[in-house]
Amino acid sequence: MIYLDYAASTPMCDEALNMYNALNKEMFGNASSLHDAGGQAAYALDYSRQRIANMIGGQKEGVYFTTGGTESNMLLVQSILNGLPQHKKHWIMSALEHQSMYNLATLLERQGYELTIVQPDKDGRITGKALLPHLRENTGLVSIQHANSETGLIQDLAALSLLLRDRGILLHSDAVQTFGNIPIDVTAMGIDALSISSHKVYGPKGVGAAYLKPGTPWRPVYPDTLHENGFRPGTVNVPGIAAFVAAAEMMTEQMELHQQRYAMLRQYFMTQVQNKSIPLRWVVQESGTEAVLSQIVGCFFHGYEGQYVMLECNRSGVCISTGSACAAGHHEPSPALQALGASDREALQFIRISFGRTTTIEDLNVLVGILAELTHRQERSLSH
Repeated sequence: MIYLDYAASTPMCDEALNMYNALNKEMFGNASSLHDAGGQAAYALDYSRQRIANMIGGQKEGVYFTTGGTESNMLLVQSILNGLPQHKKHWIMSALEHQSMYNLATLLERQGYELTIVQPDKDGRITGKALLPHLRENTGLVSIQHANSETGLIQDLAALSLLLRDRGILLHSDAVQTFGNIPIDVTAMGIDALSISSHKVYGPKGVGAAYLKPGTPWRPVYPDTLHENGFRPGTVNVPGIAAFVAAAEMMTEQMELHQQRYAMLRQYFMTQVQNKSIPLRWVVQESGTEAVLSQIVGCFFHGYEGQYVMLECNRSGVCISTGSACAAGHHEPSPALQALGASDREALQFIRISFGRTTTIEDLNVLVGILAELTHRQERSLSH
């Protein structure tokens, strides 16, 4: 099997597996328990909190461990809005957000919050010019994904945060795709809240983290919760968290090397597709990391629906996707792709290829061969 869906999930690396096994055997106590076994787990948890804070340029007290990016998004946005003054009932998110944010928007609307969805410009950027007209006296929070999971488009959060800070508006960002892949510094970028996930950086599934800048007003979604300083309920998964940290440290240390490889693979794939006249249209043309994550290649396959292409690749042992795994089963045009100007028909022709640490040129040659065969099949069909 050739796996080219790393933006959806990654295999656990050896560093994470070794840490997970060791702590499950030797440090399995409940971190809330007062005996020595609990103390050991609490120490591991505190150490992990500090390591995550260091990786994102934040403070240890602002790190809360969750079950992943979706829960981090849900809890951060709700907790912040709960903690803001009553007149701050308006919040903003971009049209490029993850499906979990759209789900959350429906819930918050029923709770009396008013949402504005900001559209990107023709290049997929959320600019200050686009954002400014929507900022109001009662706007409390703006949520903008650091990089889109379907296209890899990266937003300039530092520039946007300057507009918000002067108006007392908080900034939340879903950085699930960027954490461990490109540098993040919440302090330098002016980010008040951040969502990250373990299984995107070769850690275990069911683990993630939410960062909330200390001093930011918030009120828990679940009142009287005792775990994670009241941020979320449930016994803390210390072995999983330590494994997450081990994987994240590995990714962070090798970040530059990985990005160079991904840029090379991206350019190779695009060149091969062009040479073989495969009718793919790229959602994003740039390959520089300032513009887009090089490991995510989103494109439209003219003449075929994305689900058909994905299934044909799967029949040949190659795993690609038609977008975010969290939206799988919803055979509807992606809001993010529509926001970038794709028609409903084009959006349904979308496929995503995403590279990982072990992706090779040989893997891409196999994929190109499958796409070329689909192209020839289409040409034969049209000629009859």
